[in-house]
Amino acid sequence: MNGLASLKDIQKRIKSTQKTRQITKAMEMVSAAKFRNAEANAKRYASYSGKIQEVIANIATNSTDATHPMLEKREVKKTGYILITADSGLAGAYNSNVIRTLMKTIEEKHSSPDEFVIIAIGKVGAEYLKKRKLPVIDEVVGLQDQPRWAEIKQIASNAVQLYADEEIDELIIIYNHFISAISQVVQTNTLLPITNFEATKSSSTYEYEPDEETILNVLLPQYAESLIYGALLDAKASEHAARMTAMKTATDNADELIDGLTLQYNRARQAAITQEITEIVSGAAALE
Repeated sequence: MNGLASLKDIQKRIKSTQKTRQITKAMEMVSAAKFRNAEANAKRYASYSGKIQEVIANIATNSTDATHPMLEKREVKKTGYILITADSGLAGAYNSNVIRTLMKTIEEKHSSPDEFVIIAIGKVGAEYLKKRKLPVIDEVVGLQDQPRWAEIKQIASNAVQLYADEEIDELIIIYNHFISAISQVVQTNTLLPITNFEATKSSSTYEYEPDEETILNVLLPQYAESLIYGALLDAKASEHAARMTAMKTATDNADELIDGLTLQYNRARQAAITQEITEIVSGAAALE
C-alpha cells in the first residue's frame, strides 16, 4: 500500500512539474518575441539620438560663444536619480541588480535623504523605494512592452526641468544596458550636465540658423529627454532578454526534474512489482 501511495505521489509531482514547464516555455517564447521587437526599437532610436548628439557636440566643442547651463558643471548640493526597473519579476537578477547599484551609490555619496531625489520608472523599483521611505518625487508604472515616447515625455521633461531650475545639480540614470540576449550590465550615466562629447566629435561642417546658442537652447533639453527615452528602450530590451533567459533556465530545470522523477517512478514501480512477485512466490511456497 505504501509503495502504491508513493507511486501516486511521484505521478502527481511529474504532472505538476509538466504544467509548470508548459507555463515557463510559453513565457520564454513570448519574451523572445518581445525581445526581438525591443532590440530593434532600441537600435533604431540610437541612430536618432546619436545624430542630435553629433550636432550638439559640434557646437559645444567648436564654438567659443555658445554656452548653456546644461553644459556647465556646478557644485553638487543635490543629486537626482532616475531608476529604471520592470513592472514585474521573473526576470532573474534584472531588477535586483539596478536597485542594488542605486542603494550602494546612495550609501557612498550621501549622508542624508535631503541630498538626493529619485524618479522611478517601473513598479518594482518604485515600490521598493517607497517601502523604505526614500524620496521618490515622481514615478511612472505600467509602461507598454514597447514604450512610446508619449508615455514618458512628461516624466522626462520634469526631470530635465529640475536641473534647469537648479533644484538638482546633477541628473544620473541607472538602468540595465543591453549587450546580448544572455548578457546585460548595470549602467550608471550622468545625463546632466552634458560634458562628455569626445566619442561623438564629427568632421562634418554645419551652418546654424538663427545662431548656435539659440539652437542649443532648443536642442539640449530635447537631447537630455531623448537620453532618458533611449535608456528606457535599452532597458526594455534587457528586460525581455533577461526574462527570456530566466524562463529558459526554468524550463530546462523542469525538464531535468521531470527526467529525475520519471526515473524515480520507474524504479519505484519495478520495486513494487518485484515485491508483489516475491509475496506471490512466498505464498505459493507456504501452500506446498
